[in-house]
Amino acid sequence: MSTYRLESIFQPASLAVVGGSARARSAGRAVMRNLRESGYAGKIGWVSPGQGEIDGIATVPRLRDLPWVPDLAILTAPPAIVPQLVEEAAVLGVGASVLLTADTGEGRAAFHAAIEQAARPRGMRILGPHCLGILSSPAKLNASIAARTPQAGDVALVSESSAIAAALVEWGVTRAIGFSRVVALGDGLDVDFADLLDYLATDPHTRSILLYVENVGNARKFMSAARAAARAKPVVVVRAARPRPAQSFSEIGMRALAPTEAVHAAAFRRAGLLQVDALDELFAAAETLSTLHTFPGRRLAILGNGGGVGLLAAQQLQQLGGTLATLSADTVAALDGLLDCGWSHENPVDIVVDADGARYATAVEALLADPGNDALMVINVPTAFSAPMETAGALTGALARRKGAAARKPVFAVWLTDDDQAHAALHAARVPSYDTETEAVHGFMHLVRYREAQQALMETPPSLPRDFTVDAATARALVGEAVARGEVQLDPQTTARILAAYGLDYEPPLAAADAETAVRIAEPLLAAGRTVAVKIDSGDIAHKTEVDGVRLNLASAQAVRDAATDVLRLARERRPDARIRGVIVQPMARRPDARELIAAIADDPVFGPVVVFGRGGTAVRVVEDLAHALPPLDLRLAHELIGRTRVSRRLKAHRNEPAANEREVALALVKLAQLAADVPQIQQMSLNPLLADADGVVAVDARILVGPVAPLHKGRGHPRFAILPYPSEWERDITLASGAPASVRPVRPEDEDLFREFFTHVTDEDLRLRFFQSVKHFSHEFIARLTQMDYARSMALVALDADGAMLGAVRLHADANYRSGEYGILVRSDLKGQGLGWQLMTIMIEVAGWLGLREVEGQVLRQNRSMLAMCEQLGFQISPDPDEPGLMIVKLPVSTNTETAP
Repeated sequence: MSTYRLESIFQPASLAVVGGSARARSAGRAVMRNLRESGYAGKIGWVSPGQGEIDGIATVPRLRDLPWVPDLAILTAPPAIVPQLVEEAAVLGVGASVLLTADTGEGRAAFHAAIEQAARPRGMRILGPHCLGILSSPAKLNASIAARTPQAGDVALVSESSAIAAALVEWGVTRAIGFSRVVALGDGLDVDFADLLDYLATDPHTRSILLYVENVGNARKFMSAARAAARAKPVVVVRAARPRPAQSFSEIGMRALAPTEAVHAAAFRRAGLLQVDALDELFAAAETLSTLHTFPGRRLAILGNGGGVGLLAAQQLQQLGGTLATLSADTVAALDGLLDCGWSHENPVDIVVDADGARYATAVEALLADPGNDALMVINVPTAFSAPMETAGALTGALARRKGAAARKPVFAVWLTDDDQAHAALHAARVPSYDTETEAVHGFMHLVRYREAQQALMETPPSLPRDFTVDAATARALVGEAVARGEVQLDPQTTARILAAYGLDYEPPLAAADAETAVRIAEPLLAAGRTVAVKIDSGDIAHKTEVDGVRLNLASAQAVRDAATDVLRLARERRPDARIRGVIVQPMARRPDARELIAAIADDPVFGPVVVFGRGGTAVRVVEDLAHALPPLDLRLAHELIGRTRVSRRLKAHRNEPAANEREVALALVKLAQLAADVPQIQQMSLNPLLADADGVVAVDARILVGPVAPLHKGRGHPRFAILPYPSEWERDITLASGAPASVRPVRPEDEDLFREFFTHVTDEDLRLRFFQSVKHFSHEFIARLTQMDYARSMALVALDADGAMLGAVRLHADANYRSGEYGILVRSDLKGQGLGWQLMTIMIEVAGWLGLREVEGQVLRQNRSMLAMCEQLGFQISPDPDEPGLMIVKLPVSTNTETAP
């Protein structure tokens, strides 16, 4: 449902508390007390059978006895009657209910089912059950059991745990950190992280978002909402992983490549979220984000009145990947002239233990004026010569006097004191203050990493090679036949054919039923001077090393015979239940300078397929040098994945060893991700080892596990991908009125140059009609917003001529509730009258049905008569925009088709 009716939770005009008594520990009574103390101005009703009045407030026995229907109901009644109360509220037309009640016993599933059955058919939203309540500062609303009400601020907190939310609220009160909204999901029966991220992304009262996550739930919904929110404002997440029970060897083998913590981290990274490791880091993030905006750069200058703390801060900065700024010669000279103490003459700047407020102010002004740093950290250690309040006043005074670029430079304060007045003065000047230098450095790096993540989201990936072609039909057919036969692990020959269909080099495996057949197969290779490997061939043995089923570098027929006989014997002894086909004979790869890598597709129960890369060979589980990414991948994402491993350094040239072809490694990862996208029945896959050298990459061993797939998103891309892959089903050929052929396909991230060239063929007037303003400069950021799509909620299609030049584009962006989509269209000015706009609009309307939208709408300038005429012919309803006299609103009902794309 996403943001549907969430205003009833965050901005209710009226509410009712259901449940409560005069008992001291009554949850309903605690909620009512917080409501009255928070200053909520809406109508409040209290429902409590048999009470008459509590604390001087009149109560009614039933919700329907109130003289009005509340927007929001806060339920604190016993579990046995909660489903009945939910149904009563839904029938009355209450917009949302917040359920503080919990049922943690054996009847929990039935409890949840009864609540859903009562609320969902009538569209009433449910927050909880088992939640803290809701705090919404813009509405002066504290309908919760939190101990206190935080001050208003612009940081939103969404926590799966009520205890964590309550702790953060208490921490905020003690530190004067304000919140815009505080929500604890509890059991998350209806309202979830994705719904709240969609709401908060456009909330004008929220500048940054903090998340405490245990379970994501619907991965595709979460990723789509998280990516949208992270593009709008900083989102910081901390996740607690539940301990897992001990696993068998086979289960460990299946999951070891992609631990759940690593997969969640990969998902958060892909969405642009900033992950921290612990609550204290989340607190530091709240301190930073509540006061500072993002800034360019990562060079930090450190100033203090004691060398030790400054050096610890510098050490922490370098460990976290920050840069210690170098003082410019002008700054050193300025400080020499201004300071009469024996200062350090380097960064960290130590103005020694007797520094007073005046010395601090002098140094602060000089460092803020230095273009060689991007931010300043000021540390104060209380001494007999350095009073905390005096130095805080000196710092805030210096900040008030700064101008130009210095005025935009962020400042972080570390005041090692419990002087509340000093901290209050810093907060009043919007300077974040921290208890330790570690917290301050983390706060600095939070903003650095967030800005860099946003830059990465806007980067244009390199184009794929023109010869990047795959034979998806062959791969689908081979896997489909294997699944139909009930196979789980593909045989080596089928695996080789699938890899060949995707241009992945693989040393060809040759099957032998027994030792003598293995000798006959190996003899031609041995005669040619090659050595061979012999491996056990069984779909039931997941890891050949489990049964000592691999022999390498065999150089003679007798060695092959002995090896085949031995591995067959050991396999039968150690796995008598396994169906053994025989052995595989494979030529040994001649790559003396090759690095052993692993490239794999693992399967995560929440996020689905995950791309794994790292150090390969037999050391893969010992060295633990693996990085993870959610598919689909482009070359930029593949290179970034490679760069997060230690083995990436071994790909560089070293002494007499030439550099490996890293682009070919990245391309292999892109192909692997594409294979997973094209063939959903592939459950897991590994190329290990994948040898990489200057000539490229070749897989020495490969394994593919398959199985049937139950569609989760029928008709809309890969059923298990958390990020909807490129929707190739919308590629098609069209013909212009002139008879010229053209093609239409979805936009790709690498299309930036295509758009830039296209805009040179569009007149200023046509650009004004499309964008409602004159556009003279097309920045990278502007075009990135047109080319980098979340196909789960938006689609853009480009029309290309036979030479690949762009002729036009249409785009459709769904709202968070997937009820309506807003469209935009633009064609080359010299192609009007060719019917291109009509064809693009027709396809866009089909896409709206595929996305499950009920309506397509758009805004059109009144003077854009050709667009209005086309909309009328297509059946759009046209009406004036009540808020903008110069605009018309066009709307078209859509018949949905969630089965297949045309």
